[in-house]
Amino acid sequence: MTRTVTVAALQTAYGPDMAANIARTIDLVREAAAKGAQVIQPSELFQGPYFCVTQEEHWFAAAYPWREHPCVLALAPIAAELGVVIPVSIFEREGPHYFNSVVILDADGSALGVYRKSHIPDGPGYQEKYYFRPGDTGFKVWDTRFGRIGVGICWDQWYPECARAMALQGAEILLYPTAIGSEPHDESLDTRDPWRRAMQGHAVSNVIPVVGANRIGFEPGAGGGQSFYGASFISDHRGDLVAAFDGEEQGILTATFDLDHIATYRAAWGFFRDRRPDLYGALAQGRPV
Repeated sequence: MTRTVTVAALQTAYGPDMAANIARTIDLVREAAAKGAQVIQPSELFQGPYFCVTQEEHWFAAAYPWREHPCVLALAPIAAELGVVIPVSIFEREGPHYFNSVVILDADGSALGVYRKSHIPDGPGYQEKYYFRPGDTGFKVWDTRFGRIGVGICWDQWYPECARAMALQGAEILLYPTAIGSEPHDESLDTRDPWRRAMQGHAVSNVIPVVGANRIGFEPGAGGGQSFYGASFISDHRGDLVAAFDGEEQGILTATFDLDHIATYRAAWGFFRDRRPDLYGALAQGRPV
C-alpha cells in the first residue's frame, strides 16, 4: 500500500479586518478539504495587509504570542473538524521580541510547534528587519498525520540551503507561504518567474514536491501601497508545475503525490548519496576556505 498525500495552496486577497481575513481563509480551507486536500497552505501573514511596505510602529500591536494568536485559535478547531494539516503564518510576539512565524496545526487541531523565519529581507517595499528578528528556531520539519513536511517563509524560499536543510531532516514536501509582488523602487522589475524558478530548482535538487502560496491584489497604504502578483503553484519532485495560477486568480490549487514512489525516485538519483559535506565549508563560513 502506497502513501499518498493531497496538498493545497490558497490564493486570495486580504484586507485590514483580521476577523474577515480569518473567515475568508476558513472558507477556502473548507473548500480545499472538500476537494480532498489534506495539507492546506494559506499565504504569508494573512491576518491582515502586508504591513512591511513601510516602517510604522503601530503595527507592533498586531503581534501575539503564538499559542494565543487569533489565527491559530480560529484555525485549530477547523483543522480538527476537517482532519487537515494547516501551517498558519502569523506575526508573533515573544516577550520583547517579534518574529515572522508559522505554527503547524496537525490534523487533530494540535499545535506541533513554531518555526520562525530565518532570512529577513530589508529593501523597498519589504522592510521586514524593522519588525522581525531573524528566527532562532533553525530550520525544522514536522511529522504530521499525512507525512513529514518542511515549511519556510517567503524570503527563505530563495535560499537553497533552507530547502536542503529541511530535506536532510527527512521532509517529504516543502511549503512556502509568501507575500511578494511589485518592487516600488523599479516598476520594470518583475520577480514572478525567478520566484517560481528558484523553488522549482529546490524541487529538482531535493527530489521533493514544493508548494508556493502567495496573496494577490493591490493594498493601499503609506509609501504608495503594494501590488501582489499571486502566481501560486505546486511543483512535483521533478520541478514540473502540476498546478498553477497565471496571476491574480482567487482560489485553490491541489495536487496529489505518491510519497513512497517519490522516496524511491529520490534514492535512485543519488543526490544525497553523492553529497560531499567535507567540501562545503564555505557554505557555513560565509567566505572561501
